Amino acid sequence: MDFMSNSSRNQRRFRTFNVIDDFNREALGIDIAVSLPAGRITRYLDKLSQYIVIH
Repeated sequence: MDFMSNSSRNQRRFRTFNVIDDFNREALGIDIAVSLPAGRITRYLDKLSQYIVIH
């Protein structure tokens, strides 16, 4: 898991939250937003864990 930030051509900044499988370098999930508060991250991880268990 890691955060990254960047900006668009019009200089609007955004952040990404990346979940990567270190074994096979597969991106399990990426959440992109202008703001990524802790509550949003925990909901995203919960949703991602349910998806991974099902598939």
